[in-house]
Amino acid sequence: MGIFGKKNSDTANTSIENTAVNPDLAALTGDYTIDSAHTTIGFVARHAMVTNVKGSFLDFTGSLHLDGTDPSKSTASIDVKMDSVSTGNADRDGHLKSSDFFKTDEFPTMTFRSTKAEALGGDEYRITGDLSILGVTKPLTIDLEFHGAAKDPFGNDRVGFEGKAEIKRSEWGLTWNAALETGGVLVSDKIKLNFDISAIRNA
Repeated sequence: MGIFGKKNSDTANTSIENTAVNPDLAALTGDYTIDSAHTTIGFVARHAMVTNVKGSFLDFTGSLHLDGTDPSKSTASIDVKMDSVSTGNADRDGHLKSSDFFKTDEFPTMTFRSTKAEALGGDEYRITGDLSILGVTKPLTIDLEFHGAAKDPFGNDRVGFEGKAEIKRSEWGLTWNAALETGGVLVSDKIKLNFDISAIRNA
C-alpha cells in the first residue's frame, strides 16, 4: 500500500523533499489486520440507466503490510465471502447470489492479492493486484488516500485509508443483463468500487 512514501513538506531543500520519508509515518511500518467492524467494501452499479444501486460485502478478512523504508514492498490481501452481499433488498441480494451473478454456491470467495504499490505524492497512493471472481483473475488498480493514524481508546494502533476503483464486470464473467424497452440495459457493465479501511497493527 506504500503509504510511507509520503514526502516531508517541511523540508526546504527540494532534492531532499523528494526522497525523505516522514519519520512519524515510518514509525508505523509493520503488519496490520483489517478491522471489518469499521471497514466498508462497497460497490455502485447503474440500474435501468437512471439511478444508482449501492451495496457492500459484510463478511471479509484482510491484512496489510506497510513498509516505511521501501514503499514498494507494502502489500495487501483481502478475502470476501460473496454470500454476505447486501444492497438493502432481500430479493435483489438473492439474485446477486444466484447463478445469474456471483454463483456463491460454486464460488464462495472473492480475493484480492496486491502485486505492486506506489506513492503518488502527498497522501495519494496506488495499489495494483489480482482480483479473482468466479474463478477469473484480472488486474485491479485502486487509488488510495491515506487518512492518518491514531491510537484508539482500547490501545490499538490504527491506520486508515479511503480507496476507489472502477471495473467492467463482464471481464470477470458477470454478464447477465436485460434489455430495456426504452433502450439500454438493466444493469451497467461499469461498476464503481469503494473502500473505507481501518486496520489495526498486530501485537
